[in-house]
Amino acid sequence: MSNSNPAFSRSLAFREGSTRTPDAATLDAMYDKPSATGSDTGRMTYEDTVMKTLIAFGVLLAGALVGWVFPALAIPGLIIGLVLALVNIFKKQPSRGLILAYAGFEGLFVGGISAIFNSMWEGIVTQAVFGTLAVIGVTLFLFLSGKFRTSPRMNRIVMVAMVGYLVFSLTNFGLMMFGATDGMFGLRSMEIFGIPLGVVLGILVVFLAAYSLVMDFESIKAGVERGAPRVYGWQGAFGIMVTVVWLYVEILRLLAILRGE
Repeated sequence: MSNSNPAFSRSLAFREGSTRTPDAATLDAMYDKPSATGSDTGRMTYEDTVMKTLIAFGVLLAGALVGWVFPALAIPGLIIGLVLALVNIFKKQPSRGLILAYAGFEGLFVGGISAIFNSMWEGIVTQAVFGTLAVIGVTLFLFLSGKFRTSPRMNRIVMVAMVGYLVFSLTNFGLMMFGATDGMFGLRSMEIFGIPLGVVLGILVVFLAAYSLVMDFESIKAGVERGAPRVYGWQGAFGIMVTVVWLYVEILRLLAILRGE
């Protein structure tokens, strides 16, 4: 299984073949020992990962409150958050401090951009928050019920789509910076048969984010089942946070385009 989220794809703890099957002697020794929980053995558990995820989102929300009051911090938060995201992605071992620092600075960006959008379209943040929670809730329900699973073929399609969207976003940003496009959202403001391109892309990207969220859940499940070290619960929290922030920002932008510039 591969994951389009680099927070998981670069960690051996969440990859197939990352653990070895113990030999007979080791198995006998394991069976002779009393049963222990993941916390007792220093292994990753669902409960511990959920707790770490809640802590990370708590820090992100605290940063978002500061960003909401001081929207000018959105850009510094975005830049520093991006740098910390790359550090966390390429770091061999998860670092609680770096992941929580990422959460804080990413919160500044989320809060700042939310305040700016809300000043232009009153109530849009509330809509975006409920929209994000709805997508997460439905995705989690379908995943737990076994009705939403990934497949190698779909993973490749999603990966190509995400790379294509990244190229489009970077190109659009460059054109906007040089004033080569009209409208607040650049190429996204272009209409196709009367429908803004940003609406079509927004719906597609929300699906991509939801699918990526399922891949994140599967990666965490794989980490727990393979007995990954407990510290990788922070990596799980980081991966979920990256996807959820992406989902929220895309829904926020989609609503802004729908409500008109």
